[in-house]
Amino acid sequence: MENESKTSNRMAIGIALGIAIGAAIGVATDNMGVGVGVGVAIGVGLGTVWSQASNND
Repeated sequence: MENESKTSNRMAIGIALGIAIGAAIGVATDNMGVGVGVGVAIGVGLGTVWSQASNND
């Protein structure tokens, strides 16, 4: 149960960071829609990597 909570937290942190990065990209390119979409994709990728890394420990 505790492991699932850590996995969800890491995924949420990854998505939040990805959205922040994507928003910055969107502002820089003057295209928020694409920036946020790219940010969510980056965030899911980061969250997945961090979750799998914690499961291997």
